[in-house]
Amino acid sequence: MAMMMELNNGLKMPIMGLGVWRMEGKSIRDLILNAIKIGYRHFDCAADYKNEAEVGEALAEAFQTGLVKREDLFVTTKLWNSDHGHVVEACKDSLKKLQLEYLDLYLVHFPIATKHTGVGATASALDQDGVLEIDTTISLETTWHAMEDLVSMGLVRSIGISNYDIFLTRDCLAYSKVKPAVNQVETHPYFQRDSLVKFCQKHGICVTAHTPLGGAAANTEWFGSVSCLDDPVLKVR
Repeated sequence: MAMMMELNNGLKMPIMGLGVWRMEGKSIRDLILNAIKIGYRHFDCAADYKNEAEVGEALAEAFQTGLVKREDLFVTTKLWNSDHGHVVEACKDSLKKLQLEYLDLYLVHFPIATKHTGVGATASALDQDGVLEIDTTISLETTWHAMEDLVSMGLVRSIGISNYDIFLTRDCLAYSKVKPAVNQVETHPYFQRDSLVKFCQKHGICVTAHTPLGGAAANTEWFGSVSCLDDPVLKVR
């Protein structure tokens, strides 16, 4: 039985989750099914990972073969920046790809709205100068109220935020009718976000750590940082 964290709406989320970022192609099926077999019950997805359909096929197989029941899993996915003005459509698109009737958790992936590129498309539109094209007509408050509608529609059980700093989290608490259940942020031994984590916990928002091992391959590629797994201070001998 997976260890659980109770969210501020009374629902429970497995503490350990498997993120599917960078999972590609046919390998996803075996990764998902094997993860379920060894005890994973929480899967963290996103439209921007461009693999929701493959994850959905693996989940469908798990349900059809009796490996696990839908109610035994906690599935998270995320609203991409270009869909802030199309929240319901984007959520339904993710549900269709994941072959699910509801999401356990839906997050605003980043606190920024960019030019719409088509529901389900996760391109980052650039202007003529090659700069990210921000949509200044959509506020984060507008986006959040659309997220709240997903709960009342029964499409989503819990909603949350991701990559919000302490000030944006505070603002979300001020304008929300349904409080964010989760804030998923980068936090790991190299970047502990102590003030943000304490603020969220004080206000009943569960903190989910993404890149909990310091980014590993991604941050090594992008920033030249050492993976926590290779850090002599952190290695378990």
